Amino acid sequence: MNYKVKDESLVEEGLKAIGWAEAHMPILLSIRKEFEQSKPLANLRLGACLHVTKETAVLVRTLIAGGAKVALCGSNPLSTQDEVAAALAADGVNVYAWRGESKEEYYWCLERVAEYEPDITLDDGADLVSLLHLRRPEVAEGVIAGTEETTSGVARLRAMADAGKLKYPIIAVNDAYTKYLFDNRYGTGQSTIDGILRSTGLLLAGKNFVVCGYGWCGRGIALRAKGMGAKVIVTEVDPLRALEAVMDGFQVMPILDAAKIGDIFVTATGDVDVITGREMEHMKNGAIMSNAGHFNVEVKVDDLESISSSKRTVRPNVEEYLLKDGRRLYLLAEGRLVNLAAAEGHPSEVMMMSFANQALVTEYIARKGGELRKAVHRVPEEIDRRVAKMALESMGIKIDTLTDRQMKYLKSWMEGT
Repeated sequence: MNYKVKDESLVEEGLKAIGWAEAHMPILLSIRKEFEQSKPLANLRLGACLHVTKETAVLVRTLIAGGAKVALCGSNPLSTQDEVAAALAADGVNVYAWRGESKEEYYWCLERVAEYEPDITLDDGADLVSLLHLRRPEVAEGVIAGTEETTSGVARLRAMADAGKLKYPIIAVNDAYTKYLFDNRYGTGQSTIDGILRSTGLLLAGKNFVVCGYGWCGRGIALRAKGMGAKVIVTEVDPLRALEAVMDGFQVMPILDAAKIGDIFVTATGDVDVITGREMEHMKNGAIMSNAGHFNVEVKVDDLESISSSKRTVRPNVEEYLLKDGRRLYLLAEGRLVNLAAAEGHPSEVMMMSFANQALVTEYIARKGGELRKAVHRVPEEIDRRVAKMALESMGIKIDTLTDRQMKYLKSWMEGT
């Protein structure tokens, strides 16, 4: 079989889910119609490591409409929606993904995608790019270029480029304005709260809600938690972001101080060891920890294991750790990204913009990828602005345009007081 999924009987359920997403992603459907006519990806092999969700399925269908052959694996062991994977397999997609993969199974799926020797890669976290560079360098040498969806992946790829190790150019879809200003802020903000509420069913109002990191994801989480009535505390290492959090009306303090008073903790930094045993030793009985970063390295689970005498699953995606001193701490979704592991990920309307960038950037790579140097590049401005314009049009919103006089004024320096 040219695929591996958990349950092939889920096809109908998956098709319904994909249909629901398509109904809320009109930009992708518009691009799909263009692709069906122009076939910009004809005869190209695409290797994708993305969260296998209903929204990703809409992107994959759009790429196939453009003439591409797609091999897909999941970018996190707990984020695959099994019904969607089954539906994609039934559609003829070479998909290797199921929820609950072990680490070995996860990399087995990546290897299957690498075997397709892709011309273009689409990544979310840079695991596919990393595997090609470390294990399959001969395949990496043949890749025209790739895309990267998330902040953590872009950081890894820039480190590779700085070290002179990047074998092919990458376009950082994450850095498009129509991605990070919306997907990271509004998508992560809403879906993270969704994952916490689905897992716990608790009231947020009145609770001390600690957000570790005030990047665009952290901003979105803090904003949504505030809207639910939580008392939001922000921890940061960057003085500019910390100052912004203060001006936005949030308490800002060191994480060790926040650990003593927090009820719910969410990490969103993209870095390792954000919440460790040091902080856990000071947490209140009943404190809840979760992670919204791409990798499960922000909450140090090994430390939690070492200070605990036992653990048990008390609800789906909720592990209760009984500490040796009698306190109980709770970890959501094994410390993996809570918005996808415990909920459905970002809303379709937000992913519509992110994946419109993915589709149009893939088309751009097909045309001009061979001209790019081996580095991490920004999304071309014309693509970013086009996605914004299409998003407004899909909402029925019109905006003003500059007059000739206004354009001339902005480009001149002669006129003043």
